[in-house]
Amino acid sequence: MRELEELRRRFDGHAPGLMGARHSYAVLCPLVERADGLHLLFEVRAAGLRQGGEVCFPGGRAEAGESPVACALRETEEELSIPAPEVTVLGTPDFICNQRGFLLHPVLGLVSQAGLEALRPSPAEVAEVFTVPLAFFRDTEPELYAYDLLPRGPEGFPYEELGISPDYPWSRGRVEVPVWRYQGHVIWGMTGRIVRELTRK
Repeated sequence: MRELEELRRRFDGHAPGLMGARHSYAVLCPLVERADGLHLLFEVRAAGLRQGGEVCFPGGRAEAGESPVACALRETEEELSIPAPEVTVLGTPDFICNQRGFLLHPVLGLVSQAGLEALRPSPAEVAEVFTVPLAFFRDTEPELYAYDLLPRGPEGFPYEELGISPDYPWSRGRVEVPVWRYQGHVIWGMTGRIVRELTRK
């Protein structure tokens, strides 16, 4: 049966993802060793970029068929000139599903001394690079804010035909936004959410 064969071709060996997700992104959460312990390395986005001036991890949109690890390492090399072989991948923490329809995959990696010596931020993408001790995040509670994702029923929705009331309780959502301040930098948003997960006690 043709329909059965089409379904089999489509789904046999299919790696399941999130239904409706249009894009996938990955960031490297780069750990570096300092005299006072492990630090996380951050970027400040160049002024000419969307969300310029914000603190983030190196990363970007995955190419077709590219794994989160490969994407994070490629983007880090493009943005900071840290060669992929100089990053030891330690694992892949939980990913974020953004309400705008994309996935963000964090990749935790340790940058070697040679990798740090090779570091050359791309001026087109990176205004500044800085590090923060992991201990700071573990010892400092973030300011915690939250916003509601409020549903609005679609206009012309066939409530009566479906046998439900126009005041149907569409699902709501809520997103917590942690904010840390460190030596003139503000770490927040999805970057803050990732840091909070990485340093959770």
